[in-house]
Amino acid sequence: MTQSHVAIVTGASRGFGKAVTAALLDRGWTVVTDARRADDLKHTAAELNSDRLIAIPGDVTDASHRAALVAAAAGAGPLRLLVNNASRLGPSPQPALADYPAGELRAVYEANVFAPLALIQAALPALTTNAGMIVNVTSDAAVEPYPGWGGYGSSKAALDQLSAILAAEAAPVAVYAFDPGDMRTEMHQAAFPGEDISDRAEPEAKVPALLRLVDTRPPAGRYRAADSVLSGARS
Repeated sequence: MTQSHVAIVTGASRGFGKAVTAALLDRGWTVVTDARRADDLKHTAAELNSDRLIAIPGDVTDASHRAALVAAAAGAGPLRLLVNNASRLGPSPQPALADYPAGELRAVYEANVFAPLALIQAALPALTTNAGMIVNVTSDAAVEPYPGWGGYGSSKAALDQLSAILAAEAAPVAVYAFDPGDMRTEMHQAAFPGEDISDRAEPEAKVPALLRLVDTRPPAGRYRAADSVLSGARS
């Protein structure tokens, strides 16, 4: 029996990670995924209802959990895709850098920079063997100096540069930073407490652009869902 391609998608109990996972499952992929909130992940797994979904509750900042994700992927087939989607916003409302608690900032960087890199390091041998892809989910806050976004934004800027350097070092693995843009998610709501974000796009609307990235495998770099190179995406 032919094994399906395998992807690891972190932070997939809801929002963009869930939408990406659902789309990959629809395409026949096996998806190994996680979330810190075990009950939410269990609910999502039941909703998606696929025997090709391997849901492992845990925190990507935990080395043993990252090892479990990679081991599960190795047991399921050839690992072809890693989507580092799990992120930490930081305090809500977000503080100015002058008042940012050091411990909170460290936690943001642990989740948004160090954990993705550590998972890449663990998955890279398999991804190299299979000429796979790495997609690091970033944000426009990485490139725009929005007041109050110093913690999250600077961590995503670090992730962007990490992605660019990995792309130069890790051939034949294709490495991308992917900015989906504003979405109607729990994290985005936390970034704007008390505000109406109903005008933002649903996460599912941004998935075709990521699928286009996977399908076309353009030169490594930073891409936005709105970029013309991804505008021909299909659902």
